[in-house]
Amino acid sequence: MRLKSSYSSREVAALTGLSARQLRWWDANGIFQSAIASRKTVSGGFTERRYSPIDVLELLALADLRRRGFAPSQLKQLITTLREYFRRRLAETLDEMGELRLLTDGKALFLRTRAGHVFDVLVDPYQPIIADGLPLKPVAGRARSKRKKS
Repeated sequence: MRLKSSYSSREVAALTGLSARQLRWWDANGIFQSAIASRKTVSGGFTERRYSPIDVLELLALADLRRRGFAPSQLKQLITTLREYFRRRLAETLDEMGELRLLTDGKALFLRTRAGHVFDVLVDPYQPIIADGLPLKPVAGRARSKRKKS
């Protein structure tokens, strides 16, 4: 994937597997807003919303979580909790080198600190939990592989 300064909704849809309709709905419902919002033009049409490379990385992770069965309301809660409580963007939790790492067991979302404390993001992000024995896997933002035509 070639890195660009911004991506159109169509490009993001192709990379993530999300539909343009989902992206519009997520934007309208405050789940995920584009870096450059759509605006009305002089001729009466609208410009296309544009996404930054960081937005694309985050949308890749959110699309993966959506395919794993997480509801849009849970994704919104994740982003809100990261922003308001942990003062982080989702992209900052997708790298092993960061202070916080987003993990999942397929049913819940967790943040692990560099010190090893684990927080359940969707239930109680204020209190660390004991996560011994939970099969936690990192959440990553990866582009979908293109399907081969048969």
